[in-house]
Amino acid sequence: MPSARDRQARVATYVVYAVQGLSFASLLIQVANLQAKHQLDEGSLTMLLLVVPVFAGVGSVAAGAFAARFGSKLLLRIAQPVVSGAVVLAGLAPNVPLLLSALLLFGVAVGAVDAGMNMQGVAVERRYGVEVLNGFHCVWSVFSLAAALWASGAAGLPLPVIMALPMVLAVAGSLYAGRDLCTREEEKVEAAGAPAAGRFPWRPIIPLCLAMGFLYVGDAAVSNFNTVFMKDVLGASPAVVPLAYAAYQATTLAVRLGGDFAVRRYGPAAIVRIGGVIATLGFVGVVLAPTQPLGIVAFGLTGVGLAVVAPQSFSAAGKLDPAGTGVAIARVNLFNYVGFIVGAALVGGIADAADMRVAFAAPLVLAAAIIALAAGFEPKRAPAIK
Repeated sequence: MPSARDRQARVATYVVYAVQGLSFASLLIQVANLQAKHQLDEGSLTMLLLVVPVFAGVGSVAAGAFAARFGSKLLLRIAQPVVSGAVVLAGLAPNVPLLLSALLLFGVAVGAVDAGMNMQGVAVERRYGVEVLNGFHCVWSVFSLAAALWASGAAGLPLPVIMALPMVLAVAGSLYAGRDLCTREEEKVEAAGAPAAGRFPWRPIIPLCLAMGFLYVGDAAVSNFNTVFMKDVLGASPAVVPLAYAAYQATTLAVRLGGDFAVRRYGPAAIVRIGGVIATLGFVGVVLAPTQPLGIVAFGLTGVGLAVVAPQSFSAAGKLDPAGTGVAIARVNLFNYVGFIVGAALVGGIADAADMRVAFAAPLVLAAAIIALAAGFEPKRAPAIK
C-alpha cells in the first residue's frame, strides 16, 4: 500500500513530466517561426536543429553521473528551470549566434531532464510496486498538446511572448515539484549487491537501448516527414496534411492512457511485442497507402505501436539498477537522441536517393526488430560485479 509520501512524490513527478512536455513543445512548434525570423534556409535550419539532440545526448550522459552521486531530485531542480529559460532565450534571440547558444543550452538541459524525470518515474514505480510509467508519459503528451493549442490560439502575438508565457507556468511547476520529488535515499530502495555506478554493465541493457533507438528512428520518420509524405506522395491539401501527425499523437496519447493497466495484466514483454507488430503494420500501411484516409490511419497505427516502447524501456532499465543510481536509465535515454538523429538522416537520405515511400521502409524494418527485442523488457536483476 503506497504511503502518503509515495503519493506526494508521484504527484510531483506528474508535474515534472507536464513541465517537460510543455517546455519541449513550446520550442518545437515554433521552428517555422524561428526560421522565418532569422531567414534560415532549409540546410542551415537542419544543422541548427541538430544541436538539440546531439547536446541532449551529452546532457543525458552527464545526468547519469550526476544523479549517481547526488540523486535525480537535485538534478531536476537545477536543470528543469534551465530548460524553461532556454525556451525564453530562443524566442528573444535577435540573431543566429544567440539562437544557437540558446539551443545548445536547451539541448544539454533537456537531455538531463529527460533522464532525471524517468529516474523519478522509475523510483515512484518501485515504491508503488506496480507499473505507472505510461501514466507519466501520458501527462507529457497532454501538455505537449496544450502547448500546441496555446500557440495556435495566441497566433498574432509577438513570438517572444508566445514562447515566454507558458514558461512562467513551467518554472512555477518545476519549483513546486522540486520540493516533493524522491530524495536520493528514497530512490535507492534495494542497494545491496548492486553494481557500482561507474561499473554498470552494458550487456543487460543493450536490448533496451536498441529498442529505444529503433523507436525514435520511427518517431523521427513520422515527426519530420509525415507532412512531406501526405503532401507530395498522397497529394493532400493543406487542411488534410496535419491530420496524419494528429492521428499519430492522438493514438500515442490514447495508448498511454491505458498502457499501465495492459502491462500489469499481460507483462511488459508481451505489450512491447504487440506494439512492435502494430508499428510494423503501421509502417507497411504508410509504404503502401493508396489514399489519404488510409495514409492517416497508417500513421495512427504507428503511434499505437510505438507508444509503449519508451516507458517500458525506462521501467526495465530501472529493474536492472536496483540501487537506483540512474546510470542504466541515462544510458537508455541516450538512444532516444541517437535514434532521432539517425532516423532523420536515414529517412531523408533514402528519400533523396529513391522516394518517400521507399524511405519509410527503413523504420518498418526497425519496428519489426523491436519484436525480437521484446524479451529484454523482462530482464533478470543485474548481478553484482565482483
